Amino acid sequence: MYSSDIALARRLEGGEAESARECAEAMARLQPSSDAAVMAVGKGWAAFAGATSPLSHAVGLGMNEPVTVQEIERLEEFYRSRGAAAIIDVCPLADASLCEILGERGYRLAEFNSVLARRLEKGETICAAECGVGIRKTGEPEAAVWADTLARGFFEGSEPGREELEVGRILFRMESGVCYLARVEGMPAGGGALAIRDGLAMLYADATHPFFRRRGVQAALIAARLRAGAERGCDLATAGTLPGTVSQRNYERLGFQVAYTRALMVREWPQSHTG
Repeated sequence: MYSSDIALARRLEGGEAESARECAEAMARLQPSSDAAVMAVGKGWAAFAGATSPLSHAVGLGMNEPVTVQEIERLEEFYRSRGAAAIIDVCPLADASLCEILGERGYRLAEFNSVLARRLEKGETICAAECGVGIRKTGEPEAAVWADTLARGFFEGSEPGREELEVGRILFRMESGVCYLARVEGMPAGGGALAIRDGLAMLYADATHPFFRRRGVQAALIAARLRAGAERGCDLATAGTLPGTVSQRNYERLGFQVAYTRALMVREWPQSHTG
């Protein structure tokens, strides 16, 4: 068990902020001519990986100190100058100044996300029904396959477009990330990734190809990454899902609990082409 307190939230939000930073840096390495960038905002990070990219957002604000209007103005200019909406992930345990300022500046609520956590013990046995599902770490030769599998799982389109595939390519090259590919009968069936930060195992980028759903693919991927985290000495694991989804239930079946619910707040500009 764990306590859902400010100490836990600082640890989880700090890890998420580092992931946001690494995504933008991966985009800059992948496409040096892009406008990918990161900016420190207090103890958090504002990351930009494209005007419409789901990887463009700010995380970790207000977790260690009050937020100032000047910081939010600087963040807004960071995004506005790049043709993007300002998107801020808000932890409910953040300093009250953050919500007060965002309310005054016309931000709207766009989405909720469940932040899940579970304790990890060294040598812990972590099992899932993995009938016919093979899991292995992936290297650069499988980067395109992994990105394609994620795009088909995330966006469920008949054929992933360039922007959809780009998200997977960026996630694959996160500096701290290790990617896993699930196969069923030799076919790519799902993917996920793991980053380890100061004893925190962060599970992310979960996606299952629509054709292979309800066959235990995500459960197998979760279990494999939990075992890897435990082997690396992690004492805590975390993941994020949309509330009430199959993904959340899969995580809960493997011992995760909701630590808190994060709100995604958005401010758009008249000239912004983001949705």
